[in-house]
Amino acid sequence: QWQLVESGGGLVQPGGSLRLSCAVSGSATPYYSISWFRQAPGKEREGVSCFSVGDGNIYYADSVKGRFIMSRDNAKNTVSLQMNSLQPEDTAIYYCAIAYGFWATAWSSPGLYDIWGQGTQVTVSS
Repeated sequence: QWQLVESGGGLVQPGGSLRLSCAVSGSATPYYSISWFRQAPGKEREGVSCFSVGDGNIYYADSVKGRFIMSRDNAKNTVSLQMNSLQPEDTAIYYCAIAYGFWATAWSSPGLYDIWGQGTQVTVSS
């Protein structure tokens, strides 16, 4: 089955930037969504962004629109999340996840995803 490995997390000051990567490997089963989620301590896991494989559209949570940019590199089998203007409320463990379907109005629901990476910690603090 698919394996997802995130990297690029770390400590950054407010207003700074980080770029996360998710390496995808291990299977030939088609998937239709690949997304970034995050989970802060004591909070539920929330969707950050989603790449729809079928049409290439990218969806963002309102909280990150205009600051985060998701991209996909087919040749390298990776997806990335460029995070700019980071704020303390962006502190969380960031996960990438794959779903074998795509739901335009429900892409941010963690329960719809089939495969998860182990996560990478992002801490925004001065």
